[in-house]
Amino acid sequence: MRAGWARRYVALAGLAALLGCSEPQSTAVTAPRPVPAPAAVVVPPPAPVPAGPSAASADLAAYYRREEARLLSQGLLRTDGGGVDTPFTDTMLARNFISIALYDEYVETTGGAYEARPTASVLNRWEQPITFNVEAGPSVPAAQAASDRANVAAYASRLSRLTGLPMSVSPVQGQGNFHVLLLGEDDRAGYAPRIRTLLPGISESSLRAILTPPRDTYCLVISFADRSGNAFGSALALIRAEHPDLLRLACLHEELAQGLGLPNDSASARPSIFNDDQEFALLTRQDELLLRILYDRRLRPGMSAAEATPLVTQIARELTVSGPI
Repeated sequence: MRAGWARRYVALAGLAALLGCSEPQSTAVTAPRPVPAPAAVVVPPPAPVPAGPSAASADLAAYYRREEARLLSQGLLRTDGGGVDTPFTDTMLARNFISIALYDEYVETTGGAYEARPTASVLNRWEQPITFNVEAGPSVPAAQAASDRANVAAYASRLSRLTGLPMSVSPVQGQGNFHVLLLGEDDRAGYAPRIRTLLPGISESSLRAILTPPRDTYCLVISFADRSGNAFGSALALIRAEHPDLLRLACLHEELAQGLGLPNDSASARPSIFNDDQEFALLTRQDELLLRILYDRRLRPGMSAAEATPLVTQIARELTVSGPI
C-alpha cells in the first residue's frame, strides 16, 4: 500500500516485492514463467499459544494505536471513497492503471533480499474463481477473528461484483486458493509449517517476509502464478492482529485488492488506496474502476504496457463517459 505501510509480492519468476510508489517509464518486458505451487493440503492449525499477549505484541499494539491516531489527526485514512475534492478524468484513470497494474516496485535479488527497483511487468490477474481461506492465529480474540472474517466476506462480494470473478469465503479452514492470515506477533513464529502446507514450495525469502516483517510493514500479500505464468493460482495475505480496527480493515481492503493484480502504487492516483500518502483507508471510486479495467475481457494476462495502453485508454473513456468523476 504505502512506504512504511504494506508490502506486496508477486510470485512469477521467484517473487517480486512491491512497496512505495514510483512511475517508471521503461518499456514493459515479459516476465519468465514460474513453476506453479501445488494444491494445498488441509492440516490442523498450530497449537494454541499461552493466554495473554507477550510484551512484544503489546508494544506493537500500542504503536499501531498511536499510528492510527496520528494519521486520523492529520485528516488521513479517509473512508469516504473520494468526493468533489478528488476529481479524475479518463486520461488520469488510464495513466494510473498502467502505472499500478503494469509495473512492479520491488524485485528479489539473487541473495533473496528485496530491493527497490521499478520494473516493467505484464498484466496479471486471476482467471479462476477465488475462494478465501480466512485463518486467525491462536492469539487473536474470537470476536476480532469473527469480525475480520465477516469483513472479508462482505468485501469479497464487492470485489466479485466489480471484477465479474466468482468469489466466496470457505466454510472449512485450510480450503481455498487465497489465504488470509490474521496473525499476531506471538503467532507467526509457529506458523511456518502451516504456511508451507498452504503454499507448498514457497521460497525461504517469501517465508521470511511473512514470518519476520519489520514494524513498518503493516501487512503484505503474495500472489503465485498458475501454469500459464501470467494468471494467478494462489495468494496469501498477512494482516497483523495488533492493528486497531480501522488499520486492520484498511489492510484487508488493500491487500485483497492488491492480490487481484494491482501490484504497484502511484503518487498521482487520487482518490486511491494505491498511493503512498495514506489519504484513503478503504477502496475508492477510482480503485473500483481500476479493478473493472483489470478484469475487462478485452485485456488478457501477459499483456505489456505497450499492448494494453490503447485498450485501457478506450475502456477508461467508456467508464467516464459522463465526464470527470
